[in-house]
Amino acid sequence: MADQFDAVIIGAGPGGYNAAIRLGQLGLKTACIDARGSFGGTCLNVGCIPSKALLHASERLEEAQKNFAKLGIKAQVELDLPTMMAHKTKVVGELTKGVEFLLKKNKSEAIVGQGRIAAAGKVEVKGADGAVRTLQTKHIVIATGSDVMPLAGVTIDEERIVSSTGALALKSVPKRLLVVGGGYIGLELGSVWRRLGSEVLVVEFLDRITPGLDGEVAKQFQRILGRQGMKFQLSTKVVGVEKSGDTLKVSVEPAAGGERQVIETDVMLVSIGRRPFTDGLGLDEIGVKRDGKGRVATDAHFKTDVEGVWAIGDCREGPMLAHKAEDEAVAMAENIAGRAGHVNYDAIPSVVYTAPEVASVGKTEEELKAAGIAYKTGKFPFTANARAKTIAATEGFAKVLADAKTDRVLGVHILGAEAGNLIAEAALAIEFGAASEDIARTSHAHPTLSEAVRQAAMAVEGWAMQM
Repeated sequence: MADQFDAVIIGAGPGGYNAAIRLGQLGLKTACIDARGSFGGTCLNVGCIPSKALLHASERLEEAQKNFAKLGIKAQVELDLPTMMAHKTKVVGELTKGVEFLLKKNKSEAIVGQGRIAAAGKVEVKGADGAVRTLQTKHIVIATGSDVMPLAGVTIDEERIVSSTGALALKSVPKRLLVVGGGYIGLELGSVWRRLGSEVLVVEFLDRITPGLDGEVAKQFQRILGRQGMKFQLSTKVVGVEKSGDTLKVSVEPAAGGERQVIETDVMLVSIGRRPFTDGLGLDEIGVKRDGKGRVATDAHFKTDVEGVWAIGDCREGPMLAHKAEDEAVAMAENIAGRAGHVNYDAIPSVVYTAPEVASVGKTEEELKAAGIAYKTGKFPFTANARAKTIAATEGFAKVLADAKTDRVLGVHILGAEAGNLIAEAALAIEFGAASEDIARTSHAHPTLSEAVRQAAMAVEGWAMQM
């Protein structure tokens, strides 16, 4: 006799476990399946959380080594990598156990095993011992997330040729680190190891880093990273790698074709993106369609073309962000429960957790120009922000883009300290359809970094008062 549930979720990352929690809050009996054995998905186990632990620790180390003296603090510090890694592991363990608690609290059964859709309304779970458990359900939610995008001709061993997973667990600081890919993940992890002592070279196929970010922000961002010591080789592709003793010989050539060269390094991080994890789920057998990128095809309400089967998060279209998956989980759960769930994708922020941080929400200038939308721009540098001066964090700027006719906020882009926190105000403004004047006339505490966002909003109409 199969176990009966209202909904079965395959995948326990930010999409899956939040779906289970919200469905439980709405009175539905759920099961949440994950093969890893440690709930929380890539984000909690080998992604967002461990990387942020290392980012924070490495930033504090560099701050003590290079910046304390400017503030009148004399200190001698040294790296203790095993302890730093132990802190990361402790944080991950606490949060994954927290997810299990939240699932139990909301009456969702956490099941460890490999989930597969056997038929509409039927999920089979294969445990580590090979035993198969059958679950009957009204709704099946695919929340399987994404996996590392492979690089042709390169085999990842997670020791010397690593993905983000291996880069979070290196046992020693490599003298030389070559990062393949100039996106968020590569730059974050590259900055960790640079601060810990590595010589970091970023090789990017495109002619710029952080594709998708506002172009002006990306250029200034690269200049700042360059001043910190990170090197870049753009418009370049990696075509192979050979191991020669303790050295990796990486073959690269111009993206447009041309003479090949060899770069020697100690560790290579492959970080060229992620792909949806949708294989082995039985999707083809029951008729769930996937698009050309392997993503589960859904409508605007997260329904697939098979009745009772839904998909959220990285395995469907849209940005591969944990908070996007969480928003979709809530909206989908409310749709299942007969409510009106909706996600405003224009109000989903993105953050690069380097130092300084980069945060963005809404449209970039390039997107507005391509769409033929007339807009106004307001910018304010952190060099003119009182709080930024007091904490010696004056790099970067805030930029507000508003509709030329209505003044509605269309996009906000921040390069600077605490940008990831500052962007929340901008996301709320876009969610509520605010005008730049609404931000400009809202009182902001002084002295705070948030005043830079207000001053940028004032600058849209040419009345920034602090520069």
